[in-house]
Amino acid sequence: MEPEIQEFSALLRAEGVHAALQYLNSRTPHRYTGVFRFDGETLRNEALFDRYEPAVQRGDDVPMAVTYCSLVGRQQAPLEIQDAATDSRAQEISTPVVSYCGVPIRDAKGSPVGTLCHYDMQRCQERTTDLPLLEAAADLLRGRFESTTTAAPSA
Repeated sequence: MEPEIQEFSALLRAEGVHAALQYLNSRTPHRYTGVFRFDGETLRNEALFDRYEPAVQRGDDVPMAVTYCSLVGRQQAPLEIQDAATDSRAQEISTPVVSYCGVPIRDAKGSPVGTLCHYDMQRCQERTTDLPLLEAAADLLRGRFESTTTAAPSA
């Protein structure tokens, strides 16, 4: 995974977050790859790559309660849902997202302040390389969104 994280890091430095998200997205079957920030009861989209609309650089903010990112924040751990229709963890969330793979972005103290995730409205095949690469990439994103970030959702 070292070459992949080096490529992500180089793109992040040279071309910015959107280009780095595009690289991550090219390595997964999911349509979307995004960076989200916890802000009270709202999940703020800070950056987005949409495979079908690559010019889009940001998505909508949404209520925290309807997101799998809220589960990542509460559990303070990565989450992968291959098919929401058959995954019991997905039952408490009312969202059109069917497949999700996300990791926490942590502040300097180690507290989750947001997520880096892939997601899709269709079922996506599981890939064992998605979570480790997202976790390494999330570490590189640390600090980019801290100044306007609040704590992770509570249980």
